[in-house]
Amino acid sequence: MSEDTLIGPVLCIDHGEKFIGLALSRSLQIAEPLLVIARKSKKKDFARINQIIAEHGIQSILLGLPPVPPDFEGHSQADTVRNWAEHLAGAVDVPIFLWDEGLSSVDAEARLAEAGQQRDRVDAHAAAVILQSCINVLSDDGPAPQRFTRLAE
Repeated sequence: MSEDTLIGPVLCIDHGEKFIGLALSRSLQIAEPLLVIARKSKKKDFARINQIIAEHGIQSILLGLPPVPPDFEGHSQADTVRNWAEHLAGAVDVPIFLWDEGLSSVDAEARLAEAGQQRDRVDAHAAAVILQSCINVLSDDGPAPQRFTRLAE
């Protein structure tokens, strides 16, 4: 397995303060919402993610990275996600890739509304939007996601 290339099955993570949305793509063609984890602690959350990795034979993780507004100064949500990725990378044995999550929650809510579905938590659907966005770009020979490298490496 090449650790420099996103390969499937892929688990996509939409990181949030209280919830972690997960989506899955078995073949890098279609992204499906998987589930939402209510955050407890890094140890418990990473144990659940490792369980999902084992259950689904995950080969790569795609982590949604929030955009940083132009001229932003201070600690951004992207900084928080990168810090969390640092801990996640120490807890899993598969490569992690970063992908711009843009307005994934807004897109997920709009898609659910179009389908006539209402959900309390859209996190798994947001993760599917992030993953499908990456799949679509890759299928058009666009830029690959950025591989996350731990600071300790």
